[in-house]
Amino acid sequence: MYTFIGGLLVLLAGYLFFSKYVEKQLDARENVKTPAYELNDGVDFIPMPTWKVYLIQFLNIAGLGPIFGALMGALYGPIAFLWVIAGCVLGGATHDYVSGMISLRHKGASLSEIYGLYLGKNVQSIMRIITVFFCIIVGVVFVAGPAGLLNTLIPTKFGINLWIAIIFIYYFLATILPVDVIIGKIYPVFGICLAFMAIGVGAALFIKGYHIPEIQFSNLHPKSVSMWPMMFVTLACGAISGFHATQSPMMARCMKNEKDGRKVFYGAMITEGVVAMVWVAAGLAFYKGTPGLGEIILGKAGAAGAVFEISNTLLGKLGGALAIMGVIVCPITTGDTAFRSARLALTDILNYPQEKIANRLVVAVPMFAIGVFLTFVKFPILWRYMGWLTQAFAMVTLWASSVYFYEKRKNYWITLIPALFMTLVCVSYIIQAPEGFKLSSSFSNVTAFIVALVFLVVFFVKVKKRDFSKESLAKE
Repeated sequence: MYTFIGGLLVLLAGYLFFSKYVEKQLDARENVKTPAYELNDGVDFIPMPTWKVYLIQFLNIAGLGPIFGALMGALYGPIAFLWVIAGCVLGGATHDYVSGMISLRHKGASLSEIYGLYLGKNVQSIMRIITVFFCIIVGVVFVAGPAGLLNTLIPTKFGINLWIAIIFIYYFLATILPVDVIIGKIYPVFGICLAFMAIGVGAALFIKGYHIPEIQFSNLHPKSVSMWPMMFVTLACGAISGFHATQSPMMARCMKNEKDGRKVFYGAMITEGVVAMVWVAAGLAFYKGTPGLGEIILGKAGAAGAVFEISNTLLGKLGGALAIMGVIVCPITTGDTAFRSARLALTDILNYPQEKIANRLVVAVPMFAIGVFLTFVKFPILWRYMGWLTQAFAMVTLWASSVYFYEKRKNYWITLIPALFMTLVCVSYIIQAPEGFKLSSSFSNVTAFIVALVFLVVFFVKVKKRDFSKESLAKE
């Protein structure tokens, strides 16, 4: 219990104090015209109230991640608390805030374009393809699950295909309509519901006397799965996730003030960290440790079954309704913004204005044709790489952010240290994971260390050359 409460206090302190330090490094300015005003097109660039932008950003980056991911991470034991706390304050929230602000200062630029500015054209070319494909894949993956659950709750003679069609129609509308028409209206409501669900579950744990275990620096996974680096990829949302940086430009185009960045980007990630802490605690406390949690998570019920059982037991009928909302609505709200982010990234690449509906259709129709086609292709192996890929995005984004800070003569170590850590995680994981090269852990760890060291040397060599030649791509 003390670990849980202490962790929540550290997350709060991270927002109250460390985020202000990061804000100082970013030189956030109050009286600067933001892209929402400068490029207002009534579609993607629209000034919106800060509270609404914060809630949309929270739901954009959260979805089911800090629930399912936290429960899967809890299988490793209370050590998962430590990763959420440190990962969120020093890694995830800083990653989200800095990448969001860089986008804001470059006219709401998409992630791949930011890579081009700070890591070079070669990286940009590769990441343009990967970013768009990744967003489409994320959107497609979050169609079948909600459609299947909806078909179970409300069966039709057309079966699951009808619900797939309905979800795709919704995705399409959310992608092409102005951001304040659908996303701006329903996201704040569902964001509040997701937060309320976590608050309710957390409060119920205390009220009903559940024992939340204290931190243990040991791996308690029931299947003895290696904690390093597996836990750091499994428990991404709530700690650090590169997917967030693909979503941040959407809200960077709607912010009224640079000073709001700390609330919107850092604040939304801290909120997600709180949600993850609650669900790690719930998984361990409700099932009395990792063996009981493993029986349901690793069994037929899966993480969704655990969410339903915990919510129904702790919150009653309201909990059941919130659980259904979470398992159905949250994936859909991740999928629609993933498709919208893909459209934004494509239009940035093509430099194609989006004021006219015809222009949006030119980009969206082929994109959704690919998405619909992918629903008929079985790609479970591909999706197994998505957890790793989102952490790889975080790694690359942190390296780009470090270049940005170096050129600004600011403390680049606040992103460089997390960049090195995520490099170790990503390289080690892909070399030893079952879906990777399946090599020994010792070889993968040594190789990861060497790669991280090489990246560090290359970073200083490259940035010093840019500095020596007085080259700066960070003009704002």
